[in-house]
Amino acid sequence: MPSYLIRHASLRQLQVFEAIVRLGSFTRAAEELFLTQPTVSMQIKKLTDAVGMPLFEQVGKRIYLTAAGRTLQNFSREIFEHFSRLEMQVADLKGLKKGGLRLGVITTAKYFIPRLLGPFCREYPSIDVSMKVSNRERILERLSNNEDDLYILGLPPEDIDVIAVPFLSNPLVVLAPADHPLAQAKEIPLRRLAEEPFLLREYGSGTRIATEQLFAKYNLKIKMRMELGSNEAIKQAVIGGLGVSVLSSHTLTLDFPVDRLALLDVEGFPIERHWYVAYPKGKQLSVVANTFLEYLMQVHQHLNDVLPYKGKNKSAPSYYRVTNQNSDEEKLAATDEGPSIKK
Repeated sequence: MPSYLIRHASLRQLQVFEAIVRLGSFTRAAEELFLTQPTVSMQIKKLTDAVGMPLFEQVGKRIYLTAAGRTLQNFSREIFEHFSRLEMQVADLKGLKKGGLRLGVITTAKYFIPRLLGPFCREYPSIDVSMKVSNRERILERLSNNEDDLYILGLPPEDIDVIAVPFLSNPLVVLAPADHPLAQAKEIPLRRLAEEPFLLREYGSGTRIATEQLFAKYNLKIKMRMELGSNEAIKQAVIGGLGVSVLSSHTLTLDFPVDRLALLDVEGFPIERHWYVAYPKGKQLSVVANTFLEYLMQVHQHLNDVLPYKGKNKSAPSYYRVTNQNSDEEKLAATDEGPSIKK
């Protein structure tokens, strides 16, 4: 029994420590916890004395965790997660679903996850949801550090040991300017598409990985004209005539500019992928996280609220729709000359 730390360290001190680490500032931590800055400094001094090693070091005006501080950060995160699970389990025993849900969401999923959260939050009004939206690289970093409860990804990581469950179809489609010469063409060969200048997401993007894999499968190279960091930037660049691109159909929401963008009917498209909900392998999910996971497994019941744009563009290929995992989907058959779609 680590009696010394139990006698000399407190949960309040760990709470102050966690706030400083998260906010990067003693002042902001004091404001969030409604404490004075001298009180925050005193709590950290007592915690430092209890640990017996410095927890922070200051370089200029910035503070950094020491090795002991990083170790304490990991342990304090586990302690607060245990307390959070305890609160949720007690609430569950009382017949309530109550607590917090932290989601890490890649940028493309921001187009539909908020609309999925609406019915969930109406059903469980006592659950507080926070959502961190970022690019794939940053979300994988958060996943590796176990910073959130669940993660929404378009492509599970290969270098992190995770549980990843598919819950929604994520077809990737080809976008071009509305006046593009191929806008009215049918069954465009992939080799013909490879002649077009491409606009791609940043390196590491799931959409880019899937596109590059399809082209590499048929020994084709992508003529990259520009690399852009957001789906919105890509759509504007396509409208501007800078090239064609491949995006998730979920990025084509109700404000999809039907008179300025065209969906190309290209053999091998849509690239059939899925959205995944993921969490570190071995992680014990909270009652609330399990509740949301079960909700996502029934997501087809809520699809009418999250379908992307799918109707007004007369030039849109017939395959452009969202399907759930149990529906019939087009199967792709490979030929020597490239992929084709079975009718």
